[in-house]
Amino acid sequence: MMRTALYDEHLRLGAKMTQFAGWEMPLYYAGIVREVEAVRSTAGIFDLSHMGEFMVSGPPALDLIQLVTTNDASRLEVGDAQYTLMCNENGGVIDDLIVYRLDSDLYMPVVNASNIASDFEWVQGHNTMGADCRDRSSETGLVAVQGPAALRLLQPILNLDLDSIRRFTVKKGRVGDIEAWIARTGYTGEDGFEIYCSASDSLPVWRLVMKQGEDFGAQPVGLAARDVLRTEAGYPLYGNELTTQMSPVEARLMWAVRPDKGEFIGREAILKVKEQGPRQLLTGLISVDRCIPRHEQAVAANGATVGMVTSGTFSPTLGKGIAMAYVEPDYAVEGVRLDVQIRDKPCPFDTVRLPFYRSKSLTPVPVKR
Repeated sequence: MMRTALYDEHLRLGAKMTQFAGWEMPLYYAGIVREVEAVRSTAGIFDLSHMGEFMVSGPPALDLIQLVTTNDASRLEVGDAQYTLMCNENGGVIDDLIVYRLDSDLYMPVVNASNIASDFEWVQGHNTMGADCRDRSSETGLVAVQGPAALRLLQPILNLDLDSIRRFTVKKGRVGDIEAWIARTGYTGEDGFEIYCSASDSLPVWRLVMKQGEDFGAQPVGLAARDVLRTEAGYPLYGNELTTQMSPVEARLMWAVRPDKGEFIGREAILKVKEQGPRQLLTGLISVDRCIPRHEQAVAANGATVGMVTSGTFSPTLGKGIAMAYVEPDYAVEGVRLDVQIRDKPCPFDTVRLPFYRSKSLTPVPVKR
């Protein structure tokens, strides 16, 4: 098991630790509901240093990024960030990631912790154009502050005007006297910032942010609450909603696919699924009764299985059980009553359009044409 530089700090704060993607990470501190409520009402502070960071640089860097990802990175100006996918030749999703353009010929793809080695091998394996690719994951720390008070919490300890950092942009600055990249991105459905620094600096950054957060009632947040938050926000998780067997068409992520940019890995297969029609579609389910759905439970219509839950939980924000599920296209429309098989008992759920929760503080990401 690997440990982030904040491992001892998590133990000091009383965290219940768990194993995740080869890392020992905090599952929760004060409790899942309390941590979710903190993020929704004020702010939560996360150790995300287990995530993967690559540096792709040099004149061929953009060509490589364009080949291995589905979105159009040529639209990125320096300081922009972009959600995108990596797909295989069959159009299945290898990973979802955010690509940051840090300089004219410098890109930082940030990938999921469980896929760091395989993603880097995939990118390097297609680097026929000679870009410089480096895996900086072990050298990089990542502390996130998410919630409606995130900007007010961080502003006094940063040398940047945080209002100047729009959603899905990144700037270089200092947290106290520590150099870092400050990105207005996140995985909770709230406004917030992600602080990329050297791994050796992550402990002083964490402590400075935690100290500043005391006046706001901010809470450290573990993986359990993070999973609830991203489910409420309708964000996919690799290994649940996204796998090599799932197409971006089925995951309703075609907004992150730009076939008109030219060739990229998986393009033809994705367009074929779009033309022929998907065999299943991702949809939201919200409980009618007091039922809490879980991963891989069957979804049925009139007693016949029509899909499967990919992520399910109790939503403290809504006070109901919620799930994301792949179901047959005829049932993937709003307002259909379906059953989720929970402990050998069918529990009624209604289909809804994702996300389950939309924050009033979350401003739209500008679309560049």
